[in-house]
Amino acid sequence: MSGVRFGEFLLVAVLALPALGALAVAATPRDRAARALGTAVAALTLVAAALLFLGDRSWATYAAGTPAVRPWHRLDLPWVPGLDLRFHLGVDGISWPLVVLTALLTLLCCAYTLWKVPDGGSGRALVALLLVVEVGILGTFLALDLVLFFVFFEVVLLPMYAIIAGWGGADRRRAAAKFALYTLFGSVLLLVGVYVVVSAAGTADVVALTGGTGLSRGTQLAAFTLLALAFAVKSPLWPLHSWLPDAHTQAPTVGSVVLAGVLLKMGTYGLIRIAVGVAPEGARWAAPVLGVLAVAAILVGSLVCLAQRELKRLIAYSSVGHMGFVLLGVATLTATGIQAALIGNVAHGVITGLLFFLAGAVKDRTHTGSLDELSGLRETAPRLAGLLGFAAVASLGLPGLAGFWGEAFAVVAAVEVGGALWTTLGVLAAIGGALTAAYLLRLLRRVTHGRPSPAVGRLTPGLAGVELVAWVPLVLLALAVGLAPTLVLGVAEAPVDALVEVLR
Repeated sequence: MSGVRFGEFLLVAVLALPALGALAVAATPRDRAARALGTAVAALTLVAAALLFLGDRSWATYAAGTPAVRPWHRLDLPWVPGLDLRFHLGVDGISWPLVVLTALLTLLCCAYTLWKVPDGGSGRALVALLLVVEVGILGTFLALDLVLFFVFFEVVLLPMYAIIAGWGGADRRRAAAKFALYTLFGSVLLLVGVYVVVSAAGTADVVALTGGTGLSRGTQLAAFTLLALAFAVKSPLWPLHSWLPDAHTQAPTVGSVVLAGVLLKMGTYGLIRIAVGVAPEGARWAAPVLGVLAVAAILVGSLVCLAQRELKRLIAYSSVGHMGFVLLGVATLTATGIQAALIGNVAHGVITGLLFFLAGAVKDRTHTGSLDELSGLRETAPRLAGLLGFAAVASLGLPGLAGFWGEAFAVVAAVEVGGALWTTLGVLAAIGGALTAAYLLRLLRRVTHGRPSPAVGRLTPGLAGVELVAWVPLVLLALAVGLAPTLVLGVAEAPVDALVEVLR
């Protein structure tokens, strides 16, 4: 196939493989065979997602007078001709790292089910739901039509609800209902925001809309407000975050990994690609408010984590603070800030996905997540304690690991903007970074040090082979992105520069 046609094939394959795979898994009568089939499909999807990087991308460079969104590969077909809606997909340096991250985490979660299926239902159904969630998340990152974006955004809701309600903890139904209600609230706002933009501009094409083309200042202010609130619920950003700790605490391990690793990124990606891109005047108008809310999220999330006494709940609240750094980067509306947000997104997905895998392993072995009942892990399970220590120091932003770049450069971007407000926000965010280190070091002291508690004392030092298969890629990726941030920043440079150009 030629370069463009090959790209079109890959775009379809990335969505079709998990969709057809979910149907095949659901139709396979033997549970373990179904889980193995789902894992194989997830592996093929990862291969297709990685191959999207190939091909001639020289035409996707940016110059004055060209569209701000110029995908590497693009598929544009009629969808609903009567309403001028199109099945419009594309991938560029902003979306591709998140596409690969989604495919990787889904593969690791499906592989993990080969070793352990949480109580509550069949492994076959769980893997099928994971593949459906993957379709929705990947479609969100690839959609270049606003209505299509909304459709994929909503595909995730019901299967994620079913994963939490079907395989979660004792209070899973309440947590799942809370997740669904908050998400539906955000969906209503997103639908209204999409309607405002499409009705005013007469098109749903994201490529044509980026830069605010055809939208008055008043329309952009209204659209940005609606879209930013919708994406704030999904991210989630303070103070619309209260569904997150319950969902994470009650979800099964694989559900927590997908939820933290990539589902939250739908909100931050939508904020960058849709809200900021389509309504730049609204973004400039709301930037100071977004900056204040971002720093509030960093500080509140860190302080709450310092008081937390439950392992998964602490990691869940840490996401509020980390997403605060992402929002701060976006709020600066600078190339440095948006690049910091993008690498922060990827780093959070890798590191927090690993943290939830490890938290699930600790909880499965000890049957408790209470920090008061966990101590001395390094004495009885040193390998598990070592991996937990690695993930924690990566999450606190140790230089040389993935978590450093996003948080450090979000602070740098705020200071570079200058002025009393942004300088103050940068300083407060840096203080929040110190608090992040404090609560993660506290976590390690409570869980890994000291005399083994009764719950920890009965553990064996070994790790299952499937656990290592699921965890080692995330460890290596955290190292790779930390040592070579150009893996993310290099591919995102051109599209970010083009986006910043339309914000001026």
